[in-house]
Amino acid sequence: MLFNSKKLLGLDIGTSSIKIAELDISGGNATLQNFGYLPTPLNSMAPEEIKDVYALGSAISSLIAEIKSKRKSVCVGLSGTSVIIRKITMPAMEEKMLKEQIRFEAEQYIPFDINNISLTYVILKSSTQSSTMDVLLVAAQNEIIVQYLSLVENANLKSSIIDVTGFALANVFEHNYGRLKEQNVGIFNFGSSVTNFVVISKGEVVFCRDILVGGSNYTNEISKNLGVSLNEAESLKISASTKKEIPEEVNSHIQMTTDSVIEEIKNSLDLLNVSTNGLNVDKFYYTGGASSTFGLIDSLSKSTGVPFEILNPFKKIQANTKKFSLAFLKQISQFSAVSLGLGLRQVGDSDKN
Repeated sequence: MLFNSKKLLGLDIGTSSIKIAELDISGGNATLQNFGYLPTPLNSMAPEEIKDVYALGSAISSLIAEIKSKRKSVCVGLSGTSVIIRKITMPAMEEKMLKEQIRFEAEQYIPFDINNISLTYVILKSSTQSSTMDVLLVAAQNEIIVQYLSLVENANLKSSIIDVTGFALANVFEHNYGRLKEQNVGIFNFGSSVTNFVVISKGEVVFCRDILVGGSNYTNEISKNLGVSLNEAESLKISASTKKEIPEEVNSHIQMTTDSVIEEIKNSLDLLNVSTNGLNVDKFYYTGGASSTFGLIDSLSKSTGVPFEILNPFKKIQANTKKFSLAFLKQISQFSAVSLGLGLRQVGDSDKN
């Protein structure tokens, strides 16, 4: 969205972990050269905002040192309700006129003070009407952008591109699976506190939303109802996912939480239906650490009636075989997609979905 640089690090800052990916890109091919991750410092990151710039900056600096990367430019992804992405339909017009009109149009759709946001847009090529045009509005509150810029600066890095997490998912999907013209695809990234949801139709992002549910919902419910610590609750949740023996009531609380998570996801599917005139998704792909929660994906597939397939971020992205074993790539594949998608960004693609 902002600025550009050729050699970037993809920086994915979550509420539970920080991931950094360094890729070499040449001739449409991408090779992973460095990857690192570590737990996010306690209480430093919330789904809605950065809580401790200095603690996060220090953690990122230590991760850069650990992977021994010499790059200083990063592409960082924004997520949460401080970022709004809306598909709108406008009368067809030349782009010069659109640039003058877009801010006025955005005021009708963006629930922020128009004077306190950074705004960009993408003209969608899939519009079927000659008299109108579909435009994807992307708005972020300046306050959150300043926080991210300050965070990156505290890590002694440079913000070359500020992107959107959902677009990074679309980016890594397109690189690995191609730009599908005949299929509508949804992608879920189930994180600790946020689930990123993006829909691609005819090779273009047409819907992007962050849902404030994730793996921590399960951990908190188990902790509250069984009277155990969060660490103990997390262990019980993981044991359920790996089919180890656990108290039956743990499974009951996991299923109840899954039901509430599905309700939140259905709300987003309803919004998708309204904003895209009833677009049908042919297949959902999923990734993220919380996607392994016992029964979640099966329940979602049954509830939506749509097949789910795990997203493989290393289907086409290669890895330096001198540094990474197949076992390590398998280990990180579940939570590396966003950082890889951010790391794929280059000069000249800031207007791509």
